[in-house]
Amino acid sequence: MTAPSPASPSRPLLTFALVWLGQFVSLFGSGLTSFALGAYVYQLTGSTTRFVLISFCATLPLAVLSPFAGVLVDRWDRRKAMLWSDVGSGVTTGLIWTLLVADNAGWLKFQSWYMYPIVLLGGCCTAFRWPAWQATTPLLIPKRHLGRASGLAELGAAISQIASPVFAGVLVGSIGLHGVLFMDVLSFLFAASVLVAVRFPSPPPSAARAPGQRSMRAELAEAWRFVRERRGLTYLLCFTTFTNASMALVLLLITPLVLSFTDVKNLGVIGSVSGLGMLAGGVLTSVWGGPKQRMRGVAGFPLIAATMLLLAALPPSVALLATAAMLFLFSMPLTAANSQVLWQTKVPLEIQGRVAALRKTVGQSAVLLVTLVAGPLADRVFEPWMAPGGALADSMGRLLGTGPGRGIALLFVVIGLTVLCAVGLLLSSPRARRVQEELPDVIPSHPLASTLPSEPPAANAVPENRLSATGNTPS
Repeated sequence: MTAPSPASPSRPLLTFALVWLGQFVSLFGSGLTSFALGAYVYQLTGSTTRFVLISFCATLPLAVLSPFAGVLVDRWDRRKAMLWSDVGSGVTTGLIWTLLVADNAGWLKFQSWYMYPIVLLGGCCTAFRWPAWQATTPLLIPKRHLGRASGLAELGAAISQIASPVFAGVLVGSIGLHGVLFMDVLSFLFAASVLVAVRFPSPPPSAARAPGQRSMRAELAEAWRFVRERRGLTYLLCFTTFTNASMALVLLLITPLVLSFTDVKNLGVIGSVSGLGMLAGGVLTSVWGGPKQRMRGVAGFPLIAATMLLLAALPPSVALLATAAMLFLFSMPLTAANSQVLWQTKVPLEIQGRVAALRKTVGQSAVLLVTLVAGPLADRVFEPWMAPGGALADSMGRLLGTGPGRGIALLFVVIGLTVLCAVGLLLSSPRARRVQEELPDVIPSHPLASTLPSEPPAANAVPENRLSATGNTPS
């Protein structure tokens, strides 16, 4: 008998490592493009609104399409879903590159709005790639190592966040925006090549069903019903959605807070130090794997983030803000990894794509809402309150100070206190507090690839009872 090739699904850890590397390279390339395009649009238009629209167009498909993408990912070959998503993302970046080349050649006059529909299309590709990868990880990684796998994913995001702006700034100056875009296309090609070379195991044969057996609406409802019927998972979804939206609001407003009392150079210092905190959190998670009691991690690390928000609101100091931002971002990978492991172990393999997409839809909808209200909330409410002579200048102003940026500092205090309250509410619920013990693990302890036959089930095979996906038992 010949030994399996490195790309075969019987070598799941190697498969995971290769795909993780491909997705990391793709993520890093996307980070280069995101930074370079944002800077280009801002320099071209001088408009903050048009600059923010790029991020909005990239995020909108994740909120709108994710439920449908999750259903389709559970029906399709997940490897092919990721492959075609990477190809599509590469094509969209190539379209922007083509427009810029045409502009340089004098064939057309480049306008910033040309990028919005293309970026929107790229976001559609991401909406399919994310649930496919999330749903595949438990097929490849032993259950005991899922925490480390989630840590590796967070580590990749952290490295991209730290290094992409630095490298993008250098590369734009040396090879120009065209060169950065071309490198991004190459990164997608690399990720796609890895996916061509590897093979993913399929979900269990018991999940098989005849094509067209159920409608997309019914499958969407099944994912929602699965979460709704498990009160602990419902509370977990609400808590993580709220904390992620709160953290997104902080990340949006940290720049104007810093620039209210110092310059861009110190903003860069704070950004680098805070990025190192996120990197440290990702490294720790990938090595440690997180506590055995996952809810301690889900609820405990946001306490660090909330405390850092209260610290960041004190009278301004570069050293103080850098320390607070570093510990704030340090907690994020640890929180996300522990939450991710709970979802991966409590959701049946055959509906993981749909449930992951449902979580993404709820989370990104909250982030979009935060993106829309962050500016008006700061500029029209909190900043006027904390201006000299403002409504709160004689009360909170004595503690936090008055003037530019102090309204955002007060908003950080409010966010920090609400996160603390959210942690208290989560821990006060027995269903949420004991979700790990009360809900059984529904994935195998070992990678599915090592237990499944290499041949697909026969076309006329009768699927086993599907009630395991809903948590019910036969009567």
